[in-house]
Amino acid sequence: MNPPVRVVNETNGVTLAVDGEMAVSLGSRLRGLLGRDRLPAGRGLVFPGCSMIHMFFMRFPIDVLFLDAQHRVCSLREALKPWVVAWGGFRARDTIELPVGAIAETGTQKGHVVRWE
Repeated sequence: MNPPVRVVNETNGVTLAVDGEMAVSLGSRLRGLLGRDRLPAGRGLVFPGCSMIHMFFMRFPIDVLFLDAQHRVCSLREALKPWVVAWGGFRARDTIELPVGAIAETGTQKGHVVRWE
């Protein structure tokens, strides 16, 4: 298991997730949030090198950030519902899944720089 990561919106100085998980292994990337009933506040899932996600078999909606190579938000989806596929576009390089409402609560917008540590 990877140590938790902190996900921060560097543009406005707001923390998006204090206890994020990295999905880097094949198993963690395939599993994602499947089997969970919710994504608690302060949690998140980071998919480096991923520009598309699916919500098949998910039980709850999530907020999603797609980042470009400079870690700028190039696309975002609020309250993405189960059974949907979301693509961040040609510039997207990384994906961050957050609890529903996190984008609005943190004021995260396209163009903001987001990093994990």
